[in-house]
Amino acid sequence: MALTDMKIKNAKPQDKPYKNADGDGLTLIVTTAGGKWWRFRYRFEGKEKALSFGTYPEISLSTAREKRLEARKQVAAGIDPGVLRKEAKTEKIEFTENTFEKIAREWHDKLIHIWTPGHAVTITNRLERDLFPMIGHRPIKEIKASDILDALRTVESRGAIETAHRIKTICSQVFRYAIATGRAEYDPTLNLKGALQPVVEKHHSAIVEPDKIGGLLRSIDGYQGTFTVLCALKLAPLLFVRPGELRQAEWTEFDFDAAQWTIPAERMKMKISHIVPLSSQAMGILESLKPFTGDGRYVFPSPRTTSRPMSNNAILSALRRMGYEKDEMSGHGFRAMARTILDEVLQFRPDFIEH
Repeated sequence: MALTDMKIKNAKPQDKPYKNADGDGLTLIVTTAGGKWWRFRYRFEGKEKALSFGTYPEISLSTAREKRLEARKQVAAGIDPGVLRKEAKTEKIEFTENTFEKIAREWHDKLIHIWTPGHAVTITNRLERDLFPMIGHRPIKEIKASDILDALRTVESRGAIETAHRIKTICSQVFRYAIATGRAEYDPTLNLKGALQPVVEKHHSAIVEPDKIGGLLRSIDGYQGTFTVLCALKLAPLLFVRPGELRQAEWTEFDFDAAQWTIPAERMKMKISHIVPLSSQAMGILESLKPFTGDGRYVFPSPRTTSRPMSNNAILSALRRMGYEKDEMSGHGFRAMARTILDEVLQFRPDFIEH
């Protein structure tokens, strides 16, 4: 006989749990403590199975019957309602737990070993300052392009246009990682093309006119500062590496027999070791410096301690002392100088120059 609300209310606990059937597999189980649980039994592929529909009165009789009807329709359609519920529960957990912050930190941990410590810290700072407060708590699957743009607009509002573009790139990398690991389906940053203010490219100050370069080289020859800085200044236009790569050079990286300098991958921007051929002029400069700093680790040590390389400002300060202003020449300017002369004067192929 079908259940009624009155019959359910009047059902009292007994020494053992007992059932009250409503029909078509739906029963109400009354526990010894007086609790009332809805249970639906069904057969699927020859096996008897059961589902819990919750407790009474939170789940009313009419609601329990609706759940029974839906479950019976699923069985009739060849769908196991128990399996469907488990899949839905798993999907819900994945949806709510796979937040942008969780996946971003996981992505960061996967790549931290190939980044320089400074770069890893920069990525963390940008995530924690500019992305996590806005979208970190959100399930990654529900984040839209407009949500990301709101976060980037906040960065733009403080005048950090280039940083906003870099954060957009970080965001895209996190989404691509989420896609690869099956937790996202698309990268919404792809819809942000043209949405940010363009970056005004700033070139490092450089002297690129041949006659002015000659004047710079003569000024370097006459530099009155320390011998270590003088040697660094003389090598800069011969090697045209990045200032950080030059000042952090270590004696163990130089092969004087082969006349080459191998910069290890961890110090290179692209994380690939780089071989720098040494001309006879470069070799001469290094050989003259070796008696002064060759007993230590760094080719160009700090004047305060041999445990650190000279500071990033050493070359810049030297250029200023020689009379070159910041809008005329910079430490990075030797690379731009080489690129221009190799291309426009010496007619080298551009791909050779980039290598």
